[in-house]
Parts: sequence; structure tokens; C-alpha cells
Amino acid sequence: MKRAVTVSAIAGAAVALAIATHHAAAQPAAGKYPTKPVRMTVASGAGGGLDFVARQVAVPLSEYLGQTVVVDNRAGASGSIAAEVTAQAAPDGYTLIFLSASLVVYGIVNKTPYDLYRDFVPVSQAAAAPYLLTVYPGLPVTTVKELIAYAKANPSALNYASTGNASLAHLAGELFASSTGTRLVHIPYKGVGAGLTDMLSGRVQMSFLSAGSVYPQVRTQKLKAIAIASATRAKMAPDLPTMIESGVPGFVVTQWHGVLAPRGTPQPIVERLQREIQKAVQRPDVAARLALDGTEGIGSSPEEFGKFLRSEREQWAKVAKQANIRAD
Repeated sequence: MKRAVTVSAIAGAAVALAIATHHAAAQPAAGKYPTKPVRMTVASGAGGGLDFVARQVAVPLSEYLGQTVVVDNRAGASGSIAAEVTAQAAPDGYTLIFLSASLVVYGIVNKTPYDLYRDFVPVSQAAAAPYLLTVYPGLPVTTVKELIAYAKANPSALNYASTGNASLAHLAGELFASSTGTRLVHIPYKGVGAGLTDMLSGRVQMSFLSAGSVYPQVRTQKLKAIAIASATRAKMAPDLPTMIESGVPGFVVTQWHGVLAPRGTPQPIVERLQREIQKAVQRPDVAARLALDGTEGIGSSPEEFGKFLRSEREQWAKVAKQANIRAD
């Protein structure tokens, strides 16, 4: 009897060891990672702001990893297509998604086949471009306080441009209206270009758009920036006051860019990717190119990025509910 128990225990231990060995073999070791090219799906088409930042990160990241990081543009549904592809990929560190704030907002007002918070693990917030409050130069205001006073004196007379219904730019405008007790008219466009065209002509009087989208027009004085929606003043425009300084408490809106990996990706690989992404965005030549687009490198930790993602969902879900914003 005693011998049978011993044999059974040995057999059980052998099975457990075999399972553990198989599991370990299935998970790529951080020290050997990567041994082949890494695919980074980008939640936009080629040529846009997100694609620009993704490619600025991909080049030095390839160098640091010792393997090519292939940028795979998957446009459509505010990045939802890229997210679905990545969520279904093996959690081995060879498929990542480079996303922006737009994907979080999309998931708040749309049903998706994936859950951004369940099916992925945060790697790093790579970069961020604060939103600018810009106005048509012919509008008789130079400060946020003057804009608020004008809007209250002329309810529903001010139009603001966005990049589409339920977009981050749309929610930013609704946040401003609710925070200041003003009534604005939302004019959605399919992308930045058409909205800027109407702003330059005066058909639309104001907008909240990322610095990378509108700062060229601000530099040439075709549009007038009166505040920046960052927590502190930006290096690119140190004389421009923040929305908070201008009397709108807590108003922070950024078009951030970050990296997620499929849920189950080994933590050592996540940590390796975060370290290399941080190095990439803080490299002087990369930082200089990002700055030209009004973007600043971040390189936050997975924990910091996870906390930030949750705060973004909480803020924009509240705004969408208050404004009764629904998907088209």
C-alpha cells in the first residue's frame, strides 16, 4: 500500500512537471525575446497623426529590440478594427496595438467585440499632444473668459468643429459647455481637414483639436489659440495659458498615444517593451520630431498607463452620459 502511494505521488509529480514544462515552453522567455519581427497594428490609416507618432516610435524600437517593428495600419471604426485583430492575436509579445484616446471614447458609446480593459494589458503611454482651444481670428475674443462671456451673451450662436460624432473633439466641446454653463452648436466633420477649412473661412468659430492638427495654422496666425488643455503649460507654447489657469477647473484633454498587448502577454516581455518605448520617445532626435507635431514623449510604466486608461474611461463616460451622446 505504501509503495502504491509512493508510485502514485511520483507519477503525479511527473505529470505536474510535464505541464509546467509545457507551459514554460509556450511562454517566450524575456531574455530570448524577440526572435522575429514584431507587428504593431496602428488604429488609423497611414499619414495621420497617430501613424506619424507610431512610426517615430517604431524605428528606434526596432533598433533597441534587435528586430524589425512592422507598422500595420488598420483604419476604421476609430481603431476598433485594429483592436479586434490584436485582441485575437497570441499573447507572446509579437503583436501589439498602437492606439490613441479616440479608441477609448469609441468603446464608451459603441458595442465592440473586445473589451479594451479585459482583453489587453497596458504597456506604456508613449506620447501625448494636448488639445488647443482655437477660435476664428475674426471672433472678438482673446481669452477663455471673454469667450465664455460672448457665448453666454449669444447662446447657441457659436459653432464648434469636431472630427465626428462621439469623437474626442466632440466630447471636449461638450465638457467645455457643461463646465462653463454655455450653449454651443456641434458641427461634426469626417476628419480634421474639412473642419479646419470651415474654421479658416469663419463658417465655424471654434474647436478643440490636438496641437498637432492645428498648431501649424496657429503659428501662421490663420487661427487664434487662446488656451491649451494640458495640466501645465506646454513647452511648445509657454506663453499660452492652460484651460485651468483660464478659469475652467480640471479641464485636461489630450490626444495621447499608447501601446497595449493582448491579455496574457508575459510580464517580463511587457516590462522589456516599456523600457524600450521609454528610451525611444526620450531619444533627442525622436523628441525633436515629435515636438514639431506638438507632441511630447511620455514612456509611462504599465501601472501608470493602466491607471490613466481607467481615469480616461471614467471622465469621458460621464461626459457622454450627461450630453446624451450616442453612436451614429
